[in-house]
Amino acid sequence: MSHWFYAEGNRERRGPLPAENIIELFRSGRIAGDTLVWREGAGDWRPLRDFAAELGLDEAAHPPAVSVPPLPPPLQQQPAVPPGTPAPAARPGLSGCAVAGIIAAATLVALLVIGGILAAIAIPAYQEYLLRSKVAGVRVQLAPLKAGIPAYVQDHGRCPVNGDDGFGAPRSYAGGNVEAVRIGRFAEGHCGLEARLQAPGQPLLDGKRLWLDYDSQASAWKCSSDMAGKYLPDDCRG
Repeated sequence: MSHWFYAEGNRERRGPLPAENIIELFRSGRIAGDTLVWREGAGDWRPLRDFAAELGLDEAAHPPAVSVPPLPPPLQQQPAVPPGTPAPAARPGLSGCAVAGIIAAATLVALLVIGGILAAIAIPAYQEYLLRSKVAGVRVQLAPLKAGIPAYVQDHGRCPVNGDDGFGAPRSYAGGNVEAVRIGRFAEGHCGLEARLQAPGQPLLDGKRLWLDYDSQASAWKCSSDMAGKYLPDDCRG
């Protein structure tokens, strides 16, 4: 299930929310078709109307028509100027170049403000995405070990530990974002593994641990960690 984020007033990010909540917010008038939203895999933040087909919001894809104001009444014809009447003095005003310069400056300021708002929303979301990707990569790296533990339990009637046949020393698994992997018996007597992560310069990930516990009675795995849940896969949160 995808988790969604939306920008409240294009300044404050809200989420994560399931798609059903985004649909409810739109239909209650809390957000509109031009509200910026984002979900994993969507790339940049885009207006909600770009996801209308995905969310089943046909009304968001077609914004209401803008009413056209009535035409102004025709100008009244000015009375003729009697011969000999001196022409009115020309009023000083801005030249065309000055007006163009003011418009260009105002446009530049508006673009800078909008760019700053979008950066404040998109950069944190992108950083979270990168950290989640690193944790997902660790899960892939641990997959061969995870597959070997149930087989060892079935063949030997006990949990494997580092150094057993088919299982190396903790540091032998170092690589990528994994610093070491300890194999043995963990919480509630379950077999499993503990991976210590390494990510220099990223304190939200560096030194954190990821646990995979195997319940041999239920033939089921449980994932947990000491890092913030928003960086973890859905099955590791809780």
